[in-house]
Amino acid sequence: MNKILATIIGLSAALMLMISVANAKTTLRLSSWIPPKHAIATDMIFPWAKKVEKASNGRIKVNILKKALGKPPAAFDLAKDGIADISWGVHGYTPGRFVVTQLVELPFLGDDSEALSVAYWRVHQKYLAAANEHSGVKVLGLMAHGPGHIYNSKRAINMPGDLEGLKIRVGGGVVSDVGKALNIVTMLKPATKSYEILSRGVADGIFFPKEAIGSFKLTKVLKYATFIPGGLYNTSFFLVMSEKSWNKLSAQDQQAIMSVSGEEFAKLAGKGWNKADRDGLAAMIADGMSMQTASSAMMSSLRKKLSDIEEKVVARAKSKGIDGAAALKMLRAEAASY
Repeated sequence: MNKILATIIGLSAALMLMISVANAKTTLRLSSWIPPKHAIATDMIFPWAKKVEKASNGRIKVNILKKALGKPPAAFDLAKDGIADISWGVHGYTPGRFVVTQLVELPFLGDDSEALSVAYWRVHQKYLAAANEHSGVKVLGLMAHGPGHIYNSKRAINMPGDLEGLKIRVGGGVVSDVGKALNIVTMLKPATKSYEILSRGVADGIFFPKEAIGSFKLTKVLKYATFIPGGLYNTSFFLVMSEKSWNKLSAQDQQAIMSVSGEEFAKLAGKGWNKADRDGLAAMIADGMSMQTASSAMMSSLRKKLSDIEEKVVARAKSKGIDGAAALKMLRAEAASY
């Protein structure tokens, strides 16, 4: 009888341990440098974190830190070095480090962030991942913001020549090539520094999607907007996880995370950007900014001045062993058919 009782107790203890392990929660720290009310936080990162918790049946909680563990250009290394479990950032904030991601930053790729972001993820999986530029982390997601436009406080921009000599804040990557081709003085600064440098007169203008003008309250320091159909440029973003943290997870939890990441994250982020762009436009209208869409003459001139950038970016991808031309063709096709 004592042996039977001991066996029952032993089995009960083992069962309780199994239940405890199954219900154990993993908390992943996510470092975010954007204000908590910014669209990236409210419409992309926070909703994604909730989806991870739901997909894992509560086993995984993503704790979005109230204060970033490093400055925006350090975002990638925060995850790579294990300082944060998860981090997100802009590829272009560290010039020269990421090359093949520039394919999604080219001018005139389209006006729909969701379509471009989903196309970006698919192209990354088929072509770009082979360059191994995200070594040391697990890539959870990629996204591209809405089309980039021209804003400044000095004068209306009716032709590319009107930009010459202006000091324009840029976020790095292909937009730096765009600035050089247009003979402007580019200033590489994180988005969070935009209001400061514009209000102090350090910069005359900025290249941004519509979203950012509202999100960073720039309607008070900018007067003129010129919208470029298809976008003057784009910006590539990453959402990555420390390999060490990723490898600690069970296969079940890894699968749960990826079920709401990858292409699903691209859809979520793209929808968020599109909504934020509409909100940004509404803010510009409400505050009376002078707005115009580039004329056919301006577009023709821009295409001519920027015509060699695509060739340069494709060549850079080739230097990394990637067929940039094929990847770009797929990117355009996927975005157009989405």
